[in-house]
Parts: sequence; C-alpha cells; structure tokens
Amino acid sequence: MNIDYSKTVFLPKTDFPMKANLPAKEPQILENWQKENLAEQIENQTRGRDTFMLHDGPPYANGNMHIGHALNYILKDTVCRSQRMLGKYVPFVNGSDCHGLPIEWKIEEQYRKKKKDKDEVPILEFREECRQFARHWVEEQRKDLIRIGVDTDWSQSYNTMTNRAESLIANEIGKFLMNGGLYRGFKSVLWSVVEKTALADAEVEYHDHTSTTIYTKFPVKSSPVKELEGASIVIWTTTPWTIPANRALAYGEDMDYVLVEVNDGDKIAVSEVLLMTVLEECNIESHTVLHQFKGKDLSGTICQHPFNGSEYDFDVPMLAADFVTTEQGTGFVHVAPGHGEDDFELGLQNNIEIAQPVDEDGRYYQDLPLFGGEHVYKVHDHVCEELQSRGMLLARGEMVHSYPHSWRSKAPLIFRATPQWFISMDTNELRKKALAAIEQVRWLPSQGKNRIKAMVENRPDWCISRQRAWGVPIPVFIHKKTSELLRDQAVMDRVVEIFEAEGSDAWFASSADRFLGDQYSAEDYEQVMDIVDVWFESGSTHAFVLEDNPNLNSPADLYLEGSDQHRGWFQSSLLESIGTRDRAPYKAVVTHGFVQDENGRKMSKSLGNVVVPQTVIKEHGADILRLWVVNSDYHEDLRIGNDILKSNKDIYRRLRNTLRFLIGSLNSFSQEEMVDDISQMPELEQWTLDRLTKMQDVVMKACEDFNYHTMFKELHNFAANDLSAFYFDIRKDSLYCDRPDSPTRRACRTVLYHIYNCLVTWLAPVLCFTMEEVWAYRPLPKEGAQSVHLQEFFRTPDAWRNEELAQKWQKIRRLRRVVTGALEIERANKTIGSSLESHPVVYAPKDYIEALEGLDLAEIAITSQATLQEGEGPAEAYRW
Repeated sequence: MNIDYSKTVFLPKTDFPMKANLPAKEPQILENWQKENLAEQIENQTRGRDTFMLHDGPPYANGNMHIGHALNYILKDTVCRSQRMLGKYVPFVNGSDCHGLPIEWKIEEQYRKKKKDKDEVPILEFREECRQFARHWVEEQRKDLIRIGVDTDWSQSYNTMTNRAESLIANEIGKFLMNGGLYRGFKSVLWSVVEKTALADAEVEYHDHTSTTIYTKFPVKSSPVKELEGASIVIWTTTPWTIPANRALAYGEDMDYVLVEVNDGDKIAVSEVLLMTVLEECNIESHTVLHQFKGKDLSGTICQHPFNGSEYDFDVPMLAADFVTTEQGTGFVHVAPGHGEDDFELGLQNNIEIAQPVDEDGRYYQDLPLFGGEHVYKVHDHVCEELQSRGMLLARGEMVHSYPHSWRSKAPLIFRATPQWFISMDTNELRKKALAAIEQVRWLPSQGKNRIKAMVENRPDWCISRQRAWGVPIPVFIHKKTSELLRDQAVMDRVVEIFEAEGSDAWFASSADRFLGDQYSAEDYEQVMDIVDVWFESGSTHAFVLEDNPNLNSPADLYLEGSDQHRGWFQSSLLESIGTRDRAPYKAVVTHGFVQDENGRKMSKSLGNVVVPQTVIKEHGADILRLWVVNSDYHEDLRIGNDILKSNKDIYRRLRNTLRFLIGSLNSFSQEEMVDDISQMPELEQWTLDRLTKMQDVVMKACEDFNYHTMFKELHNFAANDLSAFYFDIRKDSLYCDRPDSPTRRACRTVLYHIYNCLVTWLAPVLCFTMEEVWAYRPLPKEGAQSVHLQEFFRTPDAWRNEELAQKWQKIRRLRRVVTGALEIERANKTIGSSLESHPVVYAPKDYIEALEGLDLAEIAITSQATLQEGEGPAEAYRW
C-alpha cells in the first residue's frame, strides 16, 4: 500500500505561507533582486574563483520565447547556478542571433502588404529595417528570460549584429581565405526557390513529399551493342522538371541489362533485375527478351533527347557511374548536371555541359525552349504532355517519399548549380582534425558523439554563401581576369577595422578602393556581394564572445542546446574553430530533446496543442515550469500539458510542505541549542545525517554530469519518503512535547537545521524563486548571506558517514513498513483510528531483532506498544 505521508504530517504554525501564489510573488522577488543588484553582488563575490564557462548558443531574434526556448534556458540557468554554488565563477553571457532569412521575410512581408517591391528599397535602408526588427525582439526575449529566472548580467549580452561582432566574423572569414580553406566553386547545391538562396546541409531537413514519377524513353542513336539500333533506353525519375536539363544517361558497368520487345514492337532496354517491375508499372502485358548484355558494353552509346525536335537536337551520351543501383527505377539514371550532386560530378568528369535553365525563383529562364517562364514545381503536367506527344512517355504516377525541405521555411528544395563560396573539408585536413577533436570532447548523452561524428564524416564542403542582404558580407575580392582570390592580410585588416568602426553596412556603402587601398586598382577586382551563412556567424561566437573578453574562458567548458544542433551550431562551431585554431571550441556538449504535447505529438497551431510558457508562468509561476524541466528526462523528448503541469504542481506543494515543516520546527533555533558531537545523538539522527551525505553524493554527481533530472528525483524521494514519511513522522512528538533542553529534541532540531541548509541550497538552482523565499525564513539568519544565491552548497562532513548504521536502519525501516502496512488495513476496517490505539506483535528473523536492540519499535512505528518476536508468525499475519 502506498501512503502519501506528506499529507498527514503535522505542520507547525509558521509565518511561511502554505500556498505559494508564485505568479504574484515571483515578480516581487525579481524586483528585489534588481533593487539589491544581486547580479553585481554575485560577480563581486565570485570573481577570482575557478571559472566555469557555459557558452550560450544564440537564439534567433524573431519572436517571443517559446516552450523550447524556456526548456533550454532553464537548463542553462540551472547549470550556471549549480556551478556557482559549487564555488566557481560563472560569467554566463546571453546571446542573440540577429541576421538571416527569417528577419528578411518579415520585412519583405511588410513591403508586400504595402505593395512595395523590395528591390526598389536601397539596401542600407532595408538592412536598417532588419536591424530595428531584430533589436525589438532581442529586448522582448530578454524580458521573457528574466521572468523565468535566468541569472546573468544583461549589460554584457552579445548579439551578432554589433560592429564588433561583425568585424570579428569578417576576420574569421579572412582566416579561411588566408589559409586556403575558402574557395569559390560552381556546384549543384540545395537551393530554396522561396528564400532565393543556397542552403547548407545544416539548414536542410527531410519530410514526406508527393512527387510526379515518369518512365521515359531515350532513343538510341548509335551503340557498340548493335541490337540496340532502333531501341530506346528507359529511365525513371521523380523530377520530371529536370528533363529539359538532361545531358546524359548513366548505367552501372557490372549490371545486367536486357533488351525486350513489348506490345506493338517497341524495343526498350532496362535492368534485368527490374524488368518485371517496369513492365507492371508501365502496364505492358507482353514482352519478348531479344538480347542480354552488361553495362560495360554500353560504353560509347549515344542517345537522343526525348524532346527530339530542333530545340533539343543534341547528343545524350551514356556514362558509367557508381551511383546507379537496382533498388528502384530501371537501372538507368537520367543525368541533369545542373540539378543534382552526383549528376554534377559525373558531368564534370566527362566534360558534359552543366545546363542550368532555372532562375533563383524556381522558374525556367524565358529563352528555354517549350517551358520558358514556367515554375519547376508546376510544370510536370506540361513535361508529360510534351513527352506523350512525341511517344516518349511510357507511364506516369505519384510517389510519396522523403524529400529535402528548408529548415526555416519548410518549403521543398531543388538542386541548382550556381557559383557559391565553400570551406573545404579536406584542405588543411579540416575533416580529419574535426573527427579527432570530437573524440576529445565529452558528449552527454554519449550517443551524441556518434551522431556528430557520422555527420562530419559524410558531409560535403561547407557552403557558406547566401544570396541575400541581411548579414555579414563575405569580404573577398576576385581578380576579374585571372579569377584569383585576393589574399592580402593588409586588405583584410582594413576591412575588419572599417567594420568595427562602422559595421558591415560599410561594405555596401563604400567603393572597393576604400578596402583595397593604394596597392590595388578597384577596376581590376570584383567585390563579392554575397553574405555569409548565419551558421558561420553563430559558429564564430567563440571568437568574438569568449576570446574577446578577458573574464571569459575559451574553449568553453560546456555547450548546451537541443539535439538538432549536432547538425547545426555544435557542428558549425566545431568546424569554424578547428579550421582557424586546430581545436574544438568546447570541452563538453549536453543535448536535450524536443517538447511535445501530453500525447507525444509535435506541437502545432493547427492541432491547438501549443503550450505557451508565458501562459504557464501567468497561471502557475515560473518555478512550476522550472520544476517541469528537471522532473523530465530532458535528454529525451519531453511532454507537457495541463495534466503534467498539475502533477508537477502537486510535487511542488509536497516539497513546499516539507520546507514549511522545517521552518516551523526550527522557530527560535539558536547556536547554543546546536549539538556538535553527533556521537551524542540518537541513532535515528545519526542515520539521517548519513542519508544527507548520500544525497550530497547524488547532488555532486548530478552537477558533474549535468544530470539534474536524476538529482531532482532523488531529492524528491528523499524529502517525501526519508523525511516526511519517516523521520518527521517519528520525531514530531518529540519536537512538540519534549522539554526544549531535551537531548533528543536538541539533536532533532540540529539535524533539521542541517537538512534545511542542504535542501534549500541543493534546490536553489532549480526552484530559484521559492528557495529565495524560503531563505528569508532561515534559522540563524546572521550566519548566511541575504540571498540564497550568494550561498554555496552546504557540504556534509565525512564524520557523518556511517555505512554500518545505514545497513542496520534499512532493516529497521522494513520492520516499520510492515507495521504501518498492517495498521492501514485495520484503519480501513475501522478497527482502529489512530496508530496509537494499537499494540502490534511483529515476527522477524534474528538479525532484524538484533538491529532493534536498544531501540523502541513502538516509538519508531508510532504505536502505544510493540512486541518483537523471532520467527515466521501465524499464517494469517500481515506480511511485507
């Protein structure tokens, strides 16, 4: 039987209120912290100690704090507060990510409402509007973070759009320029037609998408395989819009192919393995195999484009490629070098034209035959009609498959060959060094290491350029005739100096000769106008935040973000730091999961299941939100909703009752009453002090592993079971009935004093508002600082440890549980009311009887009397 003893324990009279009223009380505490300038007091008190540096990954400044932000910052604040209470200097510096597409969209949206074209707005005016938008949300997010209790010196916060930050971001780009890691390449990259820019791998996520599929014929013009004369090669694709950009076909050298005659004498070639699937999906009822051959036999084969009019009158060569498989399709792959990674590389290797007929909006250029001006996502019907009219379409269908989407806009992407700026993963051994550094970092949970390692092992070169306006420009010059990059440190130093004085707007406001100086002619150089990927910006924060401040440490002791940042900030920071410093920017990385609703569903406005942290705080208080975080296994995905919040409120209430009991029981406690020699205390008190040492071990281990979930569970069980349901229950009679100078009462009050100091400081990093309130009622107030957050964790002396006593009392508690279990049955049967109306007879093994020698089982079980006998007892006896 499970009994909530915290509900039955006697609570003494005290000024400490039973009800928390957190929504009203927390703002008062915040106001007092500000009035007392608590942040400055903490800074002055802790400066000079060993530094612990948690580097804040900057959230995007485009909206109020959402529940994921709240989770992240509550964890960060818990880490910082606990490290400070371990006796360290913890200068947490809050950050904001202020450049990039989401802010540009918001400003462009305002233009659209006014029917105003963005391109008509001067770039500096547009950038200033973006800047003001970001400033507004930086301030709003600051207010939200203050309200949930985030403790920092807000005057030291950083953001990526200050002159200093922009100048040092440019300086970091310059380091890659100088060491040869930065290059401009014409590659097929993932492109957002909505955002009109290239995206890096870290900005791409995969969702289900419905694509039109087609089986299409490419007539053979000539081939070493003579049987193919008059036949067609069949391909299958999920991107019909890429057919106008087709310039080759690919086959597998070692694959087996067949030439078959179908229906009305048409001859087609496909993979032998996939033949039956192709026939079925193309509704071909009969076929005759005419010839079998190997892929390598196709070397030198030339086909005709399926749009076989004069507009597409060019050869389509067949090429061997190792990316061709028999998992799906026909065993042949249509190659559009301008619209696929593998296609692009194959085209380069074979000097095939990189046709790229699609503009930044996702529309074909107007001069493209047949399809000029049409959008690639709306052209599939037209493509199929043209193929059908020429007798080249065997079949069409639809397929739902995993497809790349923009992380920001959620819109589907295309591959598009464009000139972009890349950081090479192999120049300067960036990949090799990054993989080695990953092994040296502490990853919590440990599977994070394998995740980021796999990503770095397989990632392509880092595309860092964006064709947008709001961000730090890539401050590079290209010689117009030689296409060589200008690698001159003096020029880069001049750029950095100007950016620091005026911000990166200067790049757009000034002529090139201002940066080039007298040594070079602006007429000879192209000034790059692309901006840098925001992931490069935030990945550089270790440089302009940690290294730029003498009070901060680099590398950081800890980075703490959501698990999605293995592909985002953790990775961009790692690559940026390795590429410029040959070391990781962090010593340890902690990840947390995502927040879901109570049913495990992703939160969305359409489902109506979004939990707004500001609403939770208004209704329940920030400490309930903080309690929810540590009471969840945050390394996995977390759930939140009304029932979960109610459960956490119940836990909070029980903890508050425990603390209220402590405060009331310690009323008027004095130093003279303190018992210093624990050997003079009763065994129960000595056991309780030993339990405190065990709990201290849990707290210290949790702080070392940043595992506050385990810590809180243990502390909650300790308060509910060891204290309220056991120790308090036994000692309440002594507290309120014994003489003030009674040895047992004095020992008990001494132990309660130590419990109070331990619990309040251990819980202060989590329940930062409530423990500040509790600290105002502290016994011996002159001995502690005015704020609990100026305290360190109370450390239990080694002399309190007593393993022998712990094992002994483990048996005693089992005896007590069998008594209380039996009494509950008698209460339910109305045989007794109070436990003091009973005289239980307990049968136990010899070692249990010996454990109770010198102790009073009646006192421990709170009965009038108790008899202990060795043996099994009668068959009808209650057993546990």
